[in-house]
Amino acid sequence: MTIETVPFAAEAVLNWHTLTEALEAGHRLPRAEVADSFLYRGTDTLLNRAAWIDGLGQLVKTATIFPGNGAHGLASVNGAVTLFADQTGVLEALVDFHLVTKWKTAGDSLLAAKKLARKDSRKILLVGAGTVAGTMIEAYSSAFAGAEFTVWGRNPVASKAFADAHGITAATDLETAVRDADIICTATMSKEPLVMGEWLQPGQHLDLIGAYRPDMREVDDGAMTRGRLFVDSRATTVHHIGEIMMPIASGAISEGDIAADFYDLSKGNYDRRSDDEITIAKNGGGAHLDLMTATYILNAWRAR
Repeated sequence: MTIETVPFAAEAVLNWHTLTEALEAGHRLPRAEVADSFLYRGTDTLLNRAAWIDGLGQLVKTATIFPGNGAHGLASVNGAVTLFADQTGVLEALVDFHLVTKWKTAGDSLLAAKKLARKDSRKILLVGAGTVAGTMIEAYSSAFAGAEFTVWGRNPVASKAFADAHGITAATDLETAVRDADIICTATMSKEPLVMGEWLQPGQHLDLIGAYRPDMREVDDGAMTRGRLFVDSRATTVHHIGEIMMPIASGAISEGDIAADFYDLSKGNYDRRSDDEITIAKNGGGAHLDLMTATYILNAWRAR
């Protein structure tokens, strides 16, 4: 038995367009079975995610999220990804955790943006100046020609350093930056809303990435009521992530207000209906997306 080990160096053979094609194809397969478990210690999280897609395979992804690691010069997110053969359950590959996480997270929101954002979108605001924001510059640039990026972060010094490193503009006023953007991408660990609904403008698209716990959210109830709401998967967002749970609990929205998830792509209703419509996509990043992404990476690595 040969077990593949796929390193981060495999990134050289990956492509954002073919990844989103693989994600769309994965959602034409039977609906994934998923199971998540979360353990919390203060702000630290141990997350185990498992997925099984008939005809594709099985995956277990373990992630540790320690927000305070930066003070020690360590990555705040670490983990491991294991792929198992669909028909036999045999361990098939160990795929670099950071590689899968990077491409899955950005690919998830890129697929949503390709379907929902206006095709002429150019001004892209990144709310949050961390690793994910840097990856989104790569991902969005592959789909929106001539994209102009602005970043806003709660730490102005870190935001300016990020902007200088990526050759983009740092915003000092979030409201002004939101009002001026075509696409707004939030990638923070905020527990309080940062983007307010009253700031949103007709035709905008929001990709909400950061919130992954029940006590996290990045936009307020007003934003959720102003936009047409989409998720990557109802099963991994509605009852798991504060971004959806909190406005449902307050009565601002209901579960029925979610227009579609990625399993509706083939029905043609994961789409923008007009140039003036505001669209909001919540990226929950379930294990089924890790499975699709890790399989795409493994196949690309084998074909190199």
